[in-house]
Amino acid sequence: MSEQLFAAPAVRVPTTEEVVRVEGVSRTFGRGEHAVHAVRDVSFVAGRGELVAVRGRSGAGKTTLLNLVGGLDRPDHGTIRVAGHEVTAAGERELLALRRGTVGFVFQTFGLVPILSAAENVGVPLRLAKVPAAEREQRVAVLLELVGLGGHAAQRPYELSGGQQQRVAVARALANEPDLLIADEPTGQLDSETGRSIMDLLRAVVHARGMTALVATHDPALIEMADRTLTMRDGRLADD
Repeated sequence: MSEQLFAAPAVRVPTTEEVVRVEGVSRTFGRGEHAVHAVRDVSFVAGRGELVAVRGRSGAGKTTLLNLVGGLDRPDHGTIRVAGHEVTAAGERELLALRRGTVGFVFQTFGLVPILSAAENVGVPLRLAKVPAAEREQRVAVLLELVGLGGHAAQRPYELSGGQQQRVAVARALANEPDLLIADEPTGQLDSETGRSIMDLLRAVVHARGMTALVATHDPALIEMADRTLTMRDGRLADD
């Protein structure tokens, strides 16, 4: 990774390359009269350089869908491909490699390790990938500058604001240069102004880097910032 890689202007990368393909995916929890059909026969494609917002009310199936695409859960039916990887047919070792390198995750609750500094939190995926120390430190420094936290590398999560913690989480998600970024309500615990700045950051990185992002949100202001919107109702994709 170089500084130039993330210093590119935030202009959408024109491409027809598929990064995500979901076909006929369904996921049901429970059985019989107690069954919950969280995702029902969902199909869509997302291309490189595209930020796709997934919207819907609580319980519409947004989180389940993102977990399926990211390999955190398995569908009952259908197929999912991410950056050429057949997610639905992958074994546990393949899924672990997918989650460590191909897919980056940003969660609503930040998910930072309290006892680690901002730099150490960002460096966790790089340690797991056995990136040499010198390269790891350089990459972490570039990522913290990217999210506007170059001067906060030594601070621990409790010393940072909510918005700053989420920026650290974004930097960590980008550490291994994933093809796909999955963000589940990344602004849910932030005020509207801070939330918009996080969405601005995600959009800029996706367009400059030529990544793909799936962002679950119910905030209309943030949905307007996406390149495309998928609406979920009762586990199905609805026409916008």
